[in-house]
Amino acid sequence: MGGTPSLALPLAKGPHEVGCTDVMVGHTRQGLFLRLFYPCLPRAGAERPLWIPRYEYCGGLADFAQRSRRWCAPLLSVTLGSCRVPVSWNGPFKPSSSGYPLIIFSHGLGAFRTLYSSVCSELASWGLAVAALEHRDRSASATYFCTAEAGGEEWIPYQRVPQGQKEFYFRNKQVHQRAEECVRALRLFEDISSGKSVLNVLHQDFDLSVLKVPGIDLTKVAVMGHSFGGVTAVLALVKEPSFSAGHPSRCRCAVALDAWMFPLENALYPEVPKPVLFINTEKFQTPESVAKMKRLSSRNSQTKIITILGSVHQSQTDFTFLTGKLISRIFGARGTLDPYKGLDITSRAALAFLQKHLDLEEDFDRWDNLLEGIGNAVVPEAPFCRSSL
Repeated sequence: MGGTPSLALPLAKGPHEVGCTDVMVGHTRQGLFLRLFYPCLPRAGAERPLWIPRYEYCGGLADFAQRSRRWCAPLLSVTLGSCRVPVSWNGPFKPSSSGYPLIIFSHGLGAFRTLYSSVCSELASWGLAVAALEHRDRSASATYFCTAEAGGEEWIPYQRVPQGQKEFYFRNKQVHQRAEECVRALRLFEDISSGKSVLNVLHQDFDLSVLKVPGIDLTKVAVMGHSFGGVTAVLALVKEPSFSAGHPSRCRCAVALDAWMFPLENALYPEVPKPVLFINTEKFQTPESVAKMKRLSSRNSQTKIITILGSVHQSQTDFTFLTGKLISRIFGARGTLDPYKGLDITSRAALAFLQKHLDLEEDFDRWDNLLEGIGNAVVPEAPFCRSSL
C-alpha cells in the first residue's frame, strides 16, 4: 500500500455487533435528526453505511475549513466519499431483557452526526444505545430537514459569527439550542419507550417500536459530546431537570470530550447538578477553560478531569483514522499518539465513568485507574495545570 491514505474506520472491540439507523422526526427545523448506534444481531452480507452520507456535507466541510467549495468539496468526495462505517446499516436490533442505557451524543462545531462513528460504535459494542444528534443551530457544517411536500428538503448551512456580533453571545444562543435539542431527543426516546407511534420521516427499514421497554433503559441516561458538543452535554445536565415538568429527571452524568467551555455563561456553572468526566486532548485546552472545569470538580468530587497525551483536538473525531496528508492538512487531524490507542483510552474511561454513575452491571470498573489519570499516555487534569501547582 505504501503511501496510500487509509480509509478504514476501526472495528468496535466490544462483545456486541453494532447496527445503526437514521431517525428524523418532524417536517421543520424544530424537529430532530439523529443517527442511532445500537447492539444488533449478526446479519450475513450486512450493508455498511457511507461515512459521509451526502455530497452536500463535503461542501459544508469545505465552508467550515474556509476552503473553496469549487475544489475542496469534490476533493473531499473523491478522497473520503467511499469510506464506510463498519456497522450494520438498519441491522436487526438485539433484544435485551434489561434494556440498553442511552447516551445522547452532541457533535462539535462544523461536524455532523456521522463524524464520531468510531467512539459511538465502540460504546454501542459494549451494550449502550448511542443517539448522535445532528444539530440545527447552524453549527453543523451542513444539515437538512425533509419538508412536508413529497421529496422536499431544506438545507441549513454552517454559519460563522456575523460581523460586528460578539462571539460569546452568538455561540451562547447556539449552545442553549443544542442543549434543548438533547433534551428533546430524550423526550423522543421516552415516547418510543412508552409505545407511542413515532413517524420516522426518512422511512428507514428499521422499526422504532423495537426500542420500547425493555429495548432502551431510560433509568440509565447520560449525555456526551466533543468540543462545542462537550459544553452542550454540560449544559444539558442543567436544562434537563428544568424541562422535566411531569417527567423524572433522567440524565445522570455527562462525558465531555475536549469541551470548549467558552460559550457557557458563568452563572450556570454553579447550577450543574451532576458529575462530569472531562477527557481533554493535550493541545487544545486553555487555562481559562480548564479553570471552568475545575470549578465544577471543586463542587462535585465525582467530576473528573483527565488529559490524553500526544493527542490533538481532532484526535477524538473519526478524522484521526483517515490518514491522508490532505485531510491532516485541512483538519489538523493527527497527534503523535496512535489513534487506536487514543480511542481505547477515551472509550474505556467513558465506560468506567458510566458504570459508576449509571449503575451498570458490567466490569468496566477494571478501567477505573483512567478516571484518576493513571496509565500510559494519560495524566490527571491538564499538563499546564499540574506544572503550575
